Amino acid sequence: MTKKSDVAKLVQEISSREKCLCILVNNAGIDSASVTTESSSAQEMKQNLFDTEKTTLADWTNTYATNVASTFFMTTAFLPLLQVSTERHAWWSGTAINTSSISGLVKSAQHHFSYNASKAAAIHLTRMLAAEIAENGLKIRVNSIAPGVFPSEMAAGESDEFQKSHVSSEKYKEKFAAGRPGKDVDMAQAVLVFAANQYLNGQTLAVDGGYTLSAGL
Repeated sequence: MTKKSDVAKLVQEISSREKCLCILVNNAGIDSASVTTESSSAQEMKQNLFDTEKTTLADWTNTYATNVASTFFMTTAFLPLLQVSTERHAWWSGTAINTSSISGLVKSAQHHFSYNASKAAAIHLTRMLAAEIAENGLKIRVNSIAPGVFPSEMAAGESDEFQKSHVSSEKYKEKFAAGRPGKDVDMAQAVLVFAANQYLNGQTLAVDGGYTLSAGL
């Protein structure tokens, strides 16, 4: 959701059904246009990154709207319900878990500058929200998970009738330590850690099978 009015309607709907919200997962994300970053001269690099029709202001703003702004709007809109969860349950704090990406951590543009920049912004947004919420005395934790290679429509280009995508392990055998894409259970365990551990706040966890070790930060 990138419209505040739609977010407000969702909050109203959830509020009509539930007394509180214990866990908010911001998982929406879109990719951006792929560009050629390899160049042999400044002129060629300009042609690849500026002159091309692939790099547009709309590409940047649309990517940011979904990957960054929507996370901000969703989290802030649900703050009252998240705080009620904290107040209703002993030894618990309402929590928001944002899906960022290792693309926001690595130094490479990976052929899509706007996407990687948006994911870096999402990671910093997570920390800013956690800090400002705590500064205001609210007991709501905000963390983010930075996935590496996982089967998804973004990675595979499609999904089956069960909304599942599939990525071959062959191309990743030599690329990083795990030698395979992530699995559902890998992500589920990370979500459970952030949901259950009341001492984690403002953190980003790379669930990447060692991808960032190979790619460099």
